[in-house]
Amino acid sequence: MNTLTLFFVIIFLSLISYWLGIHRSVRVAGGVAQTKKLTSLPRQFGLLTVLACGLPATLMLIIWSSLQGGVIEQLMVSELPQSVQSMAPEELELFLNDIQILAQQSSQELLPMVDSDPKFRAALHLQQLIGYAGWLKTFLIIILSAASVAFLLSRFHLKYKAHSKIESIVKWLLLASSAVAVLTTLGIILSVLFESIQFFKSVTPWQFIFGTDWSPQTALRVDQVGSSGSFGAVPLFAGTLLITAIAMLLAVPVGLMIAIFLSQYASSRLRSVAKPMLEVLAGIPTVVYGFFAALTVAPFIRDLGEWFGLSVASESALAAGIVMGVMIIPFVSSLSDDAISAVPASLKEGSLGMGATPSETIRQVLLPAALPGIVGAILLAVSRAIGETMIVVMAAGMAANLTVNPLESVTTVTVQIVTLLTGDQEFDSPKTLAAFALGLMLFITTLALNIVALKVVRKYREQYD
Repeated sequence: MNTLTLFFVIIFLSLISYWLGIHRSVRVAGGVAQTKKLTSLPRQFGLLTVLACGLPATLMLIIWSSLQGGVIEQLMVSELPQSVQSMAPEELELFLNDIQILAQQSSQELLPMVDSDPKFRAALHLQQLIGYAGWLKTFLIIILSAASVAFLLSRFHLKYKAHSKIESIVKWLLLASSAVAVLTTLGIILSVLFESIQFFKSVTPWQFIFGTDWSPQTALRVDQVGSSGSFGAVPLFAGTLLITAIAMLLAVPVGLMIAIFLSQYASSRLRSVAKPMLEVLAGIPTVVYGFFAALTVAPFIRDLGEWFGLSVASESALAAGIVMGVMIIPFVSSLSDDAISAVPASLKEGSLGMGATPSETIRQVLLPAALPGIVGAILLAVSRAIGETMIVVMAAGMAANLTVNPLESVTTVTVQIVTLLTGDQEFDSPKTLAAFALGLMLFITTLALNIVALKVVRKYREQYD
């Protein structure tokens, strides 16, 4: 029985255990009319029984699925001839890969070839091992579920605090979920950091952080010239900041004004129509924005620049920044609207009662009170802009130019990461490892933005009763 089928079996057993838990609690109480004697509700006994059935079985299924492949491979290798076991690791890996491909065939197709080739014999043995492992996994999980439910049902009594047990289990589940998130973040950081250290063994951090020439092409052979590679990331950082600044100059004021209008001036009918339509912009794929920037906005800016006598590149930072700003407007407006709407109505009413105009109330009362939420919205928008790729690829190009002129072509850190990791790459070359160094710098930048935002929020946070 495969893992997916077994997972549905666990769900089915859990549903049965829910009924058993309720039925057992009613019997302990002495009937439906006597359930008031219980310290917990019957459905709480049922939920506890579901947890006792499903959690151990699911945990065992996860552990078994993660270890099964390695154990079966070791058992299969131990049955291979000594000449095969003594192969080099690379040759043995290819040999085992051939066996796994053959094992996908039916046993009737493998049996005639068993005596002629050891790979067919090993493939048939692999099929048997997988079959035995599947049946053993199914048997153990069903036994574990049944034993857990039976043990729990035997402990039910009138004073049994099922609700406390459920709260304790849920608390540990939440703790485990938090630990998974923390460990995942730690694993990402360590993986990027390890590869970045490998890169900095070939390129000095000073050259990478402060270099102004980005040309990651490296020589394939020792005797080649002209492809030594330059890894100065300043043009990438400058391009990222330039496009992000253009996007934020459009998204922040427009989004904030939209939020003020929707929360303070718009009627409920207009708000119910305008806000969903605005948030549709956030659901449009970024590649569609890229098409719009490359086919509409960029030619328009180029033609407009020529009309004023300016030289505008066909792929300019201004086109990418404007379209990116349009894409980010819903993030700023929606979150800012929620932050402004969350301000207590008593503050607004008190300000108006003191004789302040609506605009003065918004400037002097609502916006300062909602500042932490607005800062969070802007931070989210900045992070979204820094991490955008498709719009920059299609509208701003891939040329690493060090410039602050928005009419020229630039590139960003994320675009270069995609470029460096596209296609078949060797992960021991500086060209490929440079992508991890760029990712590390992107992570440090985002972390710095979060720290600054937290300081701003703590400084201007308002406390209300």
